[in-house]
Amino acid sequence: MSYSSVRKTRTSRPRDCHGLQETSSPPPSDDTIVALITPPGEGGVAAVRLAGARSLTLLNRHFKPHRGRAVRPQPFLMRHGWFTDADGSAIDEVLAVYMPAGSSYTGQEQVEIFCHGGDQSVRLIIDALIHSGAHAAQPGEFTRLAFLSGRIDLSQAEAVAAIIAANTNNSHTAAREQLLGGYSEHIGTLREHLVDVMAEIEASIDYPEEEIPTAERKALLKGMSELIGEVKDLADTYRGGRIIRDGFKVAIAGRPNAGKSSLFNLLLRQQRALVTPQPGTTRDYLSEWIDLYGYAVNIIDTAGLRTKGGHVEKIGQDAAMRVISTCDLIVWMVDISRKRWEHELGRDMKWLAERRNILVGNKIDLTPGLARKRARIAAGRFNLVPVSCLTGRGVKRFKDELSAAIRQNLPDLTSGVIVTEARHRQKLKLALGHLRKARTNIRLGESPELTAFDLRIAVNALDELTGRVYTEDILDKIFSRFCIGK
Repeated sequence: MSYSSVRKTRTSRPRDCHGLQETSSPPPSDDTIVALITPPGEGGVAAVRLAGARSLTLLNRHFKPHRGRAVRPQPFLMRHGWFTDADGSAIDEVLAVYMPAGSSYTGQEQVEIFCHGGDQSVRLIIDALIHSGAHAAQPGEFTRLAFLSGRIDLSQAEAVAAIIAANTNNSHTAAREQLLGGYSEHIGTLREHLVDVMAEIEASIDYPEEEIPTAERKALLKGMSELIGEVKDLADTYRGGRIIRDGFKVAIAGRPNAGKSSLFNLLLRQQRALVTPQPGTTRDYLSEWIDLYGYAVNIIDTAGLRTKGGHVEKIGQDAAMRVISTCDLIVWMVDISRKRWEHELGRDMKWLAERRNILVGNKIDLTPGLARKRARIAAGRFNLVPVSCLTGRGVKRFKDELSAAIRQNLPDLTSGVIVTEARHRQKLKLALGHLRKARTNIRLGESPELTAFDLRIAVNALDELTGRVYTEDILDKIFSRFCIGK
């Protein structure tokens, strides 16, 4: 994007970021926190992390090297010895490594102790450290220290949680790219160009006797439009980013006894749903996750939809309609061995056409000879995927169709510039709204103070994405989603 059209004459960087309160990282406190950073329970090895100004002091108090004295260790050198309690009694044979401030995960002085896995050894080691003055870490507190020390920004901190929660290759790739900093760099570039525009508007306030020439006003409006387009494009990636993070939600729906539960079981590769020849077997919906060619897909088996049925079946049908209304896509199952299936599907398409769907014609194995040929012709007319859940025929094609439908909603994963968090989309929408207001003010020749006000809010919104501006409430909300030890 070219912003060279924005004037550089008689301008300067905005004063005090135009009133924005940029939050600097607080100095390291004397607190030292401790927690288990590996999963609890029995295992070969468990790791305990200390972070804070007294980490090395506490290590030397409790660690007895196998050889030599407890002198200041060499950074990043793993040492073998015994961890002892306050009385000097050995708790466990351990390995310990020291990391100086500025060169650790948290950015502060840090120690990691590797003991035998098991609840008792870990508990005794942590209790001894707490007794010596450490504090039990809160959820996400290590990563919070990394942010406050300036080692990572807030969007990278959120990427840490995302990479831990990633359950497919695509969700891992998106989180990894954000952790590497590509997203933050893009936000920084947008902010830089926005501040350039703000500087231009500031010049109009500082020198009220000088009006912006018409040609330069047009250039300024062009630069604003380009910036608005960039912010909008980024915000629009949230639809695909949400799917990458939360998965693609698919409802298997249709009339009773069409084979919905059979397809559900085939996709899961296990007998998860009860299957019988009797219509109305499924009374409530079943939900499971699958990894489909690297995509996380939430498959939901719903109750068959029909006007008949008892009270309990009606409750299941109501639940099915609620699920269908929230899904990204509907897989509509049709029993093409039925004589009137074309007529029924024609009626169903009146409301299905308003929703993204894939039509699947099941029981192709039950339509021999001429009937099968007619069924294929009809299937082509409805763009229907013929399958047999009994033999597995056509299921591979269905999976390919489903995968293609998911890919249509996904952005480029390698760009690193994907919005996966609702908080980010909200801030980008806020910035976008005020950028549009500012552009309108410039076009109408409104007071530059009004334009500057909207631009300040837009910059503030971008700054909240990376944590250049933050509140304790924002940090509490973000890091509360982490587990203890991260």
